[in-house]
Amino acid sequence: MSPSTRRLAAGHRLRRWLSRIGSLCLLAILWGANPSRSPAQAPLPPAAMAVIEAPEYRHSLWGILVVDLETGESLHDINGDKLFTPASVTKLFSVAAALEGLGPDHRFETPVVRRGDVDSQGVLRGDLVLLASGDPTLGGRTLADGTIAFTNNDHTYANGSEKGALTSPNPLAGLNELARQVAQSGIRQVTGKVLVDHRLFDEESSTGSGPSRVSPILVNDNLIDLTIAPTQPGQTALLDTRPEARFLRIDNRLETAPAGTPLTVTLNLASPHELIVSGRIAADSRSVLRVAEMPHPASFARSLWIEALERAGVRIAASPLAMQEDAEFPGERGELARLPVVARLQSPPLSENARLILKVSHNLHASTLPLLLAARDGGKTLAQGLHRQHDRLQSLGVDVETISFGGGAGGSQADCVTPRATVQLLRSMHRHRAAAAYREALPVLGVDGTLAEVVPADSPARGRVQAKTGTYFWENTLNRRYLLTSKSLAGYLQAASGRRLAFALFLNRAHIEKAGDTAIAGKALGRICEALHAAH
Repeated sequence: MSPSTRRLAAGHRLRRWLSRIGSLCLLAILWGANPSRSPAQAPLPPAAMAVIEAPEYRHSLWGILVVDLETGESLHDINGDKLFTPASVTKLFSVAAALEGLGPDHRFETPVVRRGDVDSQGVLRGDLVLLASGDPTLGGRTLADGTIAFTNNDHTYANGSEKGALTSPNPLAGLNELARQVAQSGIRQVTGKVLVDHRLFDEESSTGSGPSRVSPILVNDNLIDLTIAPTQPGQTALLDTRPEARFLRIDNRLETAPAGTPLTVTLNLASPHELIVSGRIAADSRSVLRVAEMPHPASFARSLWIEALERAGVRIAASPLAMQEDAEFPGERGELARLPVVARLQSPPLSENARLILKVSHNLHASTLPLLLAARDGGKTLAQGLHRQHDRLQSLGVDVETISFGGGAGGSQADCVTPRATVQLLRSMHRHRAAAAYREALPVLGVDGTLAEVVPADSPARGRVQAKTGTYFWENTLNRRYLLTSKSLAGYLQAASGRRLAFALFLNRAHIEKAGDTAIAGKALGRICEALHAAH
């Protein structure tokens, strides 16, 4: 071979080598851009790809994992092992841990005890104490068939939405039943204290929007519901309150304004017993719901409890206006629990509470779940409850070392999960003794709860997806808009072929113009579900 031929051959070998290196570099770049996708992983259906590649999500992060529910075969995986902000998908974990730790058939029992003797005239010369059990609804949402009522837009979110709605049961039904039993026991008068023992666990802040205080005593979610309706321009608007509470004085300063006037409502709790309501409602407006949180749950419940007793014909010496102090308790909680029981309220099964929490994404009740786990074992703090939740999730086969939680509802900045851990949980709960309760508690795509309006009525996927939504956003003050920190969806999907899938979809960090645009991202996740339904 001549020198020139040898140089030509060497040049060909160099070019082939450089070409091979270039291809390897290109593969490395693509692999780095999507590190969690296996080279053999099937791409998402084109309609789903169109969603995640949309211009509005060019700065966003996506985490997607779709598996066969029965076999665990991975069908689509994008960043399946990366941490994402889950928002209210957190509730999938909190509810699962509670169903595992307490059982789907667990019922809360709220007793009323007396400290002192009852004479022949029915006079209790002593104290009457309601022992709060952590029952999230305390009979105030129970329907005649024993189920817990919900609306697709819960009243706890009414201050941030025009869609908030009330359920039909009387929120004081549980207290009224306890009062009826007290009277039936022969007590006609109480000369001592009337108290609500709320020492089951420590009060904490809710880790989500809505009511801010987590307490073992919850009456109407510790809210006063205010239904506002217009009259004639220039006149005072109508204001209807629920529950009825004589101890609370409401100063109605709401004005009916000309048609088309934007709604403004300001709530100012001037004292524990005085609420000032001001603002304007347009004459052509429909009625709207607003809620006022009562800052002292035990004192709020005590006032309503005294009023319920009086309605039942029991004379009470104590005033409902007094603020309850813990120093008033005549003994430790354990001592009180051994006193004679004069009334007892039993709740529907925990599976019903799970249904309420997941269907409407009830932050207050979800925040209570870790504390209930703590209380079951004699604990009192959120930290103790989360440690127990860790153990329950681990027993369910979730890789708990890959995730992080700071609360039960999804509003803690410490909340992070991977798509893989989420799907692990879903597959485990599919085989759990509470599988039916867990699945039936989830919102149904296009049918109810937080998924009611995500797809059109004629969507092929309507009714074929049962999943938990999540939404978390902050005001982007710099740009006078908002940052959608998380829009997420995880649950079960039945494909057009009949194949059953478990999936987790996480969209993190998307720019939106206004708070209401979170619904646009929710519909985008709905379109991904439609694409998965059609493709499998």
